[in-house]
Amino acid sequence: MSEPTRRMPNPTITPEGHWEGTIVFTPEAMNTRALFMLPKGDVVPVILVPGIMGTNLRAKRNPIVNRKRDERNNALLPGEAAWRAPNTVKEKVNEVRTWQKRKARIRQQILDRETLEVDETGEIILPPDAGEHGLTEATSRPQGWGEVHADSYGQLLAQLECHLNQTFDFNDYTKEREIRRRWKEVMHCDPAQWGVRSIPPLTEDELVKHARNYYPVYACGYNWLDSNWESSKRLEQRILDILKFWTDRREKCKQVILVTHSMGGLVARACAKRIPDKIAGIIHGVMPALGAPAAYRRIACGTESTSPSRTSTLDKQAMEGFATIAGPTTEDTTAVLATAPGPLELLPNQLYPKPWLHVGVVTPAHGNQGSYRSILSLPPADETPYALYADWTSWYRVINPALADPAGKYGRAKGTVETAIRDALDSAQRFHMLYVRDFYHPNTYAFYCTDSANMTFGEVRWTAREQHGSGTVLTPANVKQAQFFGHTATGGRKVMIEGATELHFEPEEQDIAGDGTVPPQSGAGPGGKVKQLFETRGYDHQGAYNHKSMQLLTQYLIAKIAQEL
Repeated sequence: MSEPTRRMPNPTITPEGHWEGTIVFTPEAMNTRALFMLPKGDVVPVILVPGIMGTNLRAKRNPIVNRKRDERNNALLPGEAAWRAPNTVKEKVNEVRTWQKRKARIRQQILDRETLEVDETGEIILPPDAGEHGLTEATSRPQGWGEVHADSYGQLLAQLECHLNQTFDFNDYTKEREIRRRWKEVMHCDPAQWGVRSIPPLTEDELVKHARNYYPVYACGYNWLDSNWESSKRLEQRILDILKFWTDRREKCKQVILVTHSMGGLVARACAKRIPDKIAGIIHGVMPALGAPAAYRRIACGTESTSPSRTSTLDKQAMEGFATIAGPTTEDTTAVLATAPGPLELLPNQLYPKPWLHVGVVTPAHGNQGSYRSILSLPPADETPYALYADWTSWYRVINPALADPAGKYGRAKGTVETAIRDALDSAQRFHMLYVRDFYHPNTYAFYCTDSANMTFGEVRWTAREQHGSGTVLTPANVKQAQFFGHTATGGRKVMIEGATELHFEPEEQDIAGDGTVPPQSGAGPGGKVKQLFETRGYDHQGAYNHKSMQLLTQYLIAKIAQEL
């Protein structure tokens, strides 16, 4: 048996439950053997649930059009791509140029949640050695990989597909079983890379139990502009469809494992609350469990383009590029997000430590930079933050209804866009206070990042420089009641105090170590409610699953979950 062996694409299963593989005829002189890897044991699907902006969206291909409902997108043709996060440097440059030209009106029309659907035709990026593991685009696209951002999730999907189902090798010389290299890396990973001093290592016996199952890897995107409660229904249906797919083919398949990123964790928690018995376990990565002040900052001021921890030219260019695409001004972000329940569910919820919104002034002093004086802190400890979000008159409001409908979708009648905003905020409040609250699946693990190289908004601070001789004594009452009269070029607010004193309040920079988006106050939210929580470092929010240590941790946790099947 010394002939060379060539790994063939993974076989597919027929409706009758038979495995089929495809080979090609070759000349007799070619003596390469074809190798097919046949799954064995129970089927335990692993499903990735991406974060906000991590799902490709398109205009609905078959929009409903009648007197009560019009799902046509006013800026795109049916089936045309609405949102595809770029994967390469060239794509990023092109996307920046494209979104630079799109004013708030066009942004609102393109990213109109009621006219969009998940686009499964996105790019799939496979590693160079994919063929050695039998992985092809033809096998991965039916599993939903094209629904999600390839640059953020392609590595994880491929790593899991290649390694979860290949645990051991057979040594032709020793005639003994050997643990594959990737699993050895998991077993010997320094626990410090996972943010813990020690952790029970995977044993060979546990790997044997893990290897008794087959783990096909799926992705499930969702319309991230819609409520996470609605998105959870799509995930639920996908889970039921996958389980049915395998049981119809005479395979034992009773539960799935969910791996989530960011807002996908909220989607998965809502889904697990309804069908906990269909889920063997969940791994949450960088989930904004309690929301994130960055959501307030981005709607109120536009997407930040600077950070005190991002000082290199490349980092600055990357942040500026993302801000251009996501919306650099409050006019751009409000037009899209003010009536979108999903993004509004990322605002700090009722469990986020209060107060987190602060207003202060710097009083000039001779010979130094001046002294900071705090004047106002919100929300009050005895109130939920939803009263703050529903306040559309204060100068520090998160939503300005006058900016929410530049395309005229809701008509010019008074109160129509306000109703849409109120409905979206009510949906966000119901999601956190009624549907999810502090629920977690009983077999849950979570990790988050606290890295000084990725400063994050733990709080939002509006700061103005007080002028000498203004004549007005600033108090919480008159600052709270100040009249807004315009924006600054940097996303700040111009206000008039008691009709006499003009102040320019600017948002301060990120204030706490995190991942650039989710602060530790929120990332640590699952603490005490999950099996284990990992405080990690070394990556930014979007790149969490591109970090090798997090890939190894995910593989480790899947194997641990498999012990309870």
